[in-house]
Amino acid sequence: MKRKIAILGATGSIGKSTLDLIERSPERFEIVAVTAATNSEALADIARRTGARLAVVADESRVSDLEERLSGTRCRAAGPDALNEAAAGEADLVIAAIVGCAGLMPVMAAVEAGRTVALANKEALVTAGELMTEAATRHGATLLPIDSEHNAIFQCLAGSRKADVSRLILTASGGPFRTASSDEMRIATPAQAVAHPNWSMGAKISVDSATCMNKGLELIEAHYLFGLPSERIDILIHPQSVVHSLVEYIDGSVLAQLGSPDMRIAIAYALAWPERMATPAERIDLAAIARLDFEAPDVERFPALRIAREALEAGGAAPIVVNAANEVAVAAFLAGAIRFSDIAATVAEALDQADFAAPSSIAEVLEVDRSVRRRAEAATKAMCH
Repeated sequence: MKRKIAILGATGSIGKSTLDLIERSPERFEIVAVTAATNSEALADIARRTGARLAVVADESRVSDLEERLSGTRCRAAGPDALNEAAAGEADLVIAAIVGCAGLMPVMAAVEAGRTVALANKEALVTAGELMTEAATRHGATLLPIDSEHNAIFQCLAGSRKADVSRLILTASGGPFRTASSDEMRIATPAQAVAHPNWSMGAKISVDSATCMNKGLELIEAHYLFGLPSERIDILIHPQSVVHSLVEYIDGSVLAQLGSPDMRIAIAYALAWPERMATPAERIDLAAIARLDFEAPDVERFPALRIAREALEAGGAAPIVVNAANEVAVAAFLAGAIRFSDIAATVAEALDQADFAAPSSIAEVLEVDRSVRRRAEAATKAMCH
């Protein structure tokens, strides 16, 4: 039988890569629902192309356009009220690739429906990790990571007992400023910050890579995905981005997952899990690569790593604070309103001022998120250069 797939965030980079893989193996998959934030034109094209039965656009003003574009097809066009339906409907596997906290409610809906959820949305676990993992256990849902680092760890853990794991090691490329001085980074431009040396990504996540906040958020995510404490999760700079992460076992063995920097490898592992499927990803040639370099991260030049770890260890709402303040600060930096070095400073200030009481629902997570964003926006406006 074909595996039924829902793609939340079908018009983004993860959604496009997922569609590329599915359309190469139509005998294995059936797309039943697709969603997008605002791009009704691209969403309608995807729905027509794949035969999806439900297409949801989160922007209410684009619903009528989507309905018109899908007129005469069997696909139902709908607005934001149907996001949870797309997530919790008939799909066997839900690809959760909605950017930001907008993805929290539909991801939770899929989890509470007992679905297998492939997570590309960091915010789901960074901001609501305890709520999500508890709900997954309670409802029999399965969480599969699509982030290349967590997917690598997931692969390295296959068939192993948690009791046999000594530590997890997340690798980081170091981004475009790996060898830059603090003074050079302080005056870095948005164009320099988004110029990632290995991966092709959107502006926000590229800046997160430049500050190393992406690795800090992945540290928090790894804690919730794999259930290990902060002191047993390390970060290692690996500029070639060939080793995607490693797992050290109690006997001293270290398993690593290697591959080209192509998100389709991780997505394919989730799509076919517990099996595998072919991908068009470039095969690595270790002889041509010739060397793999590793170095310890510098938390003085990249304070985001320290801030994120502090948030994980503080618990409660602290990870929500870090995520929300970082999104506001990155947006301000990309708009030219603050300096690159102000991003981490904004997050640190927000964390210092935060109340760490743990939220008891997704609604409370979203309220904390809104509150932190308001304060962070005020802080970034005050430091405008």
